[in-house]
Amino acid sequence: MNPLQSQQLIDLELKYGAHNYHPLPVVLSKGKGVHVWDVEGKQYLDFLSAYSAVNQGHCHPRIIKVMQEQAAVLTLTSRAFHNNLLGVYAEYITTLLGYDKVLPMNTGVEAAETAFKLARRWGYDVKGIEKNKAIIIVCENNFWGRSVAAISSSTDPSSYGGFGPYVPGIVKIPYNDIAVLEAALQDKNVAAFMAEPIQGEAGVVVPDEAYLSNVKALCSKHNVLFIADEVQTGIARTGKMMACDYESVKPDILVLGKALSGGTMPVSAVLARDEIMLCIKPGEHGSTFGGNPLACAVAIEALKVIVEEKLADNANAMGALFRDELRKLNHPVIELVRGKGLLNAMVIRTKEESEHNWNTDGELAWNICLKMRDNGLLAKPTHGNIIRFAPPLVINESQIKEAVSIIKLSIEQSL
Repeated sequence: MNPLQSQQLIDLELKYGAHNYHPLPVVLSKGKGVHVWDVEGKQYLDFLSAYSAVNQGHCHPRIIKVMQEQAAVLTLTSRAFHNNLLGVYAEYITTLLGYDKVLPMNTGVEAAETAFKLARRWGYDVKGIEKNKAIIIVCENNFWGRSVAAISSSTDPSSYGGFGPYVPGIVKIPYNDIAVLEAALQDKNVAAFMAEPIQGEAGVVVPDEAYLSNVKALCSKHNVLFIADEVQTGIARTGKMMACDYESVKPDILVLGKALSGGTMPVSAVLARDEIMLCIKPGEHGSTFGGNPLACAVAIEALKVIVEEKLADNANAMGALFRDELRKLNHPVIELVRGKGLLNAMVIRTKEESEHNWNTDGELAWNICLKMRDNGLLAKPTHGNIIRFAPPLVINESQIKEAVSIIKLSIEQSL
């Protein structure tokens, strides 16, 4: 029996799967390091890394070895019983990141939901907010998933449109605007402010210098928790272990996911000090799979790989090189290159901003991504005219330069 080809597999997915994604038309079947291969055997540089879940590179041998060994022994017990790895993992991650407690979950959206619940309970039990009056402030253009609470936090109509009614007690303010935040914090019912240190899905929007430190200072002044959503920016992606580390900011609640497992399985975590974490008592929150032995073993090794292979340092160096090389192209279609570490974006100039008929509703950015695919690099647009670039953190200098050459050629072929 001949193996199915790409278009056959795409057709199967369209026929039998929900139509809740619009993927680039490529069907991947293998990954190793910074590369992936499609079912026909063509090799690509992966410049999305499963939205930063594969920071350690595809199928990192150390992580896969630990995963295989643990999977043969014990995978899941549920939290109805103790297991022999949860305590070991909890000690490792809290010591590494400097927190008292960790609450393990599976997906990033679950971890962010957990942070919401923790903040509300802390608001009632510790701050003394009146019952059912707690407010959580979020930023416009945030993205932390598509649960009902997540879409209630969203300002993107494609996320929230048609799914109401929405969760109350959520206030949305502009990102990177300290004055508006300070005004919003005057409300005594505010329990927490949640923000991404760099807005990923919004197009790698980097805030002003000192924004995070000012956020933390204001939150502390008003007895409000600062929740950092580092699901995408954390685990060395931006050139530091956490993006908040650039300003030496320690969030009251830290939300992690994605690369916490090196892209092998859903593993997420919420970290906080005892005063916050112990507000939730037995039976008030949980997950069948959260803290399972397989996840604990994998997460420990995934974090050790980041630390021992110095992937934050590599992300910092290779990210600087990538931005420099992209800017040297000085192509009129490129309006802006921005980012930190290996979380970067290239903003494509729109039709209105140029005398050329280049861009209509993101068509050019999509076409550039198609050409990059043809030329051996995978990336995808966000918000129409922004192309995000986030390769695995194991990438080297020659691969960065190869990628920039592909990007240059693809732009030229798209015009």
